[in-house]
Amino acid sequence: MFRNLKLSHCIIAVFASALLAFGLFNIHSVADITEGGVLGMTLLLERWFNISPSLSGLILNLLCYIIGFKVLDKSFIGYSIISALSFSICYRLFELVGPVWPQIADYPLLAAILGAGFVGIGVGVCVRIGGAPSGDDALAMSISHISRIHIQWVYLICDIVVLALSLTYIPISKILYSLLTVVLSGQIIGLIQRIPLKLQQH
Repeated sequence: MFRNLKLSHCIIAVFASALLAFGLFNIHSVADITEGGVLGMTLLLERWFNISPSLSGLILNLLCYIIGFKVLDKSFIGYSIISALSFSICYRLFELVGPVWPQIADYPLLAAILGAGFVGIGVGVCVRIGGAPSGDDALAMSISHISRIHIQWVYLICDIVVLALSLTYIPISKILYSLLTVVLSGQIIGLIQRIPLKLQQH
């Protein structure tokens, strides 16, 4: 699984996952703005059971990769495991440091836009090099492959379910900001997928 991975891609995956962890901890978590899918579930579990996303994210992502192991390309799984481990380690480090700008909670619109940037770039770069820091992609691809449901509908259903559950701790006004950040981050991910990325194999 790991033998055919490019070192340059692995390094990029680590830094992109760190960017994602920074945004999720310093913006989403602080401002009570959530994401859909696995990222949103980690914030939900943190609020419900006080489980750090550095732990829940690792467990949920690994479960998704296990589900998709027989369906997805093995290099995708390899890059994704590296991304998920990097995300969890970096998120834990950011927890130890503490929020760098707690006042952003007073600016939910700005938080939604900035958060979408960190998530969109972090996830987008990881997906662009052939992996994913969140298990959403692996899970969505697996469900789509098994059920024959188009993958965009799988993503949408997962996001709606997580956002609906998040109403247990986030006011509906903040859910609207969360919808904004989900839409924006998705557009950024899509934009990054159209940017050529030429890296030499090491």
